[in-house]
Amino acid sequence: AATTLRLMLNISFLLFLGSLLPAALSTTFTLTNSCAYTVWPGLLSGSGTPALPTTGFALAPGESRAVEAPSAWSGRMWGRTLCGTGADGRFACATCDCGSGAVECAGGGAAPPCSLAEFTLDGSGSKDFYDVSLVDGSNIPMAVLPQGGGGEGCGATGCLADLNGPCPADLRVAGPDGAGIACKSACEAFGRPEDCCSGAFAGGPEACRPSAYSMFFKNACPRAYSYAYDDATSTFTCTSGTASYLVVFCPAAMSR
Repeated sequence: AATTLRLMLNISFLLFLGSLLPAALSTTFTLTNSCAYTVWPGLLSGSGTPALPTTGFALAPGESRAVEAPSAWSGRMWGRTLCGTGADGRFACATCDCGSGAVECAGGGAAPPCSLAEFTLDGSGSKDFYDVSLVDGSNIPMAVLPQGGGGEGCGATGCLADLNGPCPADLRVAGPDGAGIACKSACEAFGRPEDCCSGAFAGGPEACRPSAYSMFFKNACPRAYSYAYDDATSTFTCTSGTASYLVVFCPAAMSR
C-alpha cells in the first residue's frame, strides 16, 4: 500500500510539473490596436525557429489579441494598413503587405517601408533582445512594452510619432488621395551604399554614419532604430523568461 501511495504521489507531482511547463517555456505577446482604424498585424518567425499559431489577423480599433511564442523564438511583427480584398479575390494592403494574398502572411515578410518590432527570445546571456526598427522606413507608430521582466535594459521602446505627414518629400509614400501613408528610409528610396551601409560602408558605425535622412527618424523616435548601426540606443533586453510583451499600434505613451 505504501509503494502504491508513493507511486501515486510521484505521478501527481509529475502531472503538476507538466502543468507548469507550457507557461515556463513560452512567452506571451499581446498585440493591441490603439489606432482609430483597423490594423492587420503580420508575424514572421526567423529561420530555424518554430512557427507561431498565427501569421496574420485583423485588429479593430481598441482590440487586442494574445499570441504565445516558444521561449527561444525569434522573429518580427508589424502592422499592415489600408487592407482589403480585390475583385480577383486576393487580400492586399497598401502598406507592409506580405504578398500572401490572404490575411495570414504564411511565411511572407513585410514589404517596406514598414515599422517593425523585432525579437530574439532567450538569446545571448539568457536575455530577450528586442527593438522597434525604422531602418526600412515606417508606416505606423508602434511600441514594445515589456510586462514584468528584469534586467538593466528592460524598458519600453518604439515610436510614438506618426511620421507619414512630416516625412521628407523624397521619402514620402502617398495614397490615392494624396495623403501620406508611409515614409521610406533613404536606403529604400535611393539604394545608395552610404544609406544602406553596404559595400565600402559596411564596416560598422565608423564606416557608415547617420545621415540627415536617418536623423529625421532618430529625432522623432529616439528609442527606435534609424539606420543599420544604431544599436547603442535602440536595442533593449530583459532577462529571459521574466517578461511578456505588449506590442501597441498607435501608442499613447511609453512610460518605462
